[in-house]
Amino acid sequence: MIEQTWRKSSRSASAAQCVELAVTDAVTGVRDTKNRDGGTLIFKARAFRAFLSEVKAR
Repeated sequence: MIEQTWRKSSRSASAAQCVELAVTDAVTGVRDTKNRDGGTLIFKARAFRAFLSEVKAR
């Protein structure tokens, strides 16, 4: 993934116990704040939107 701006929730604690997202028009990258160099999960934009919709519905 090309270097993007990574963001985490403003509601997360200051401790590194959350994930960060980098969003482009085509994909969303997800990584662990405790291990930023440990790899990134890449989701197609449509798949990530569907995932979020499903989580919000529960």
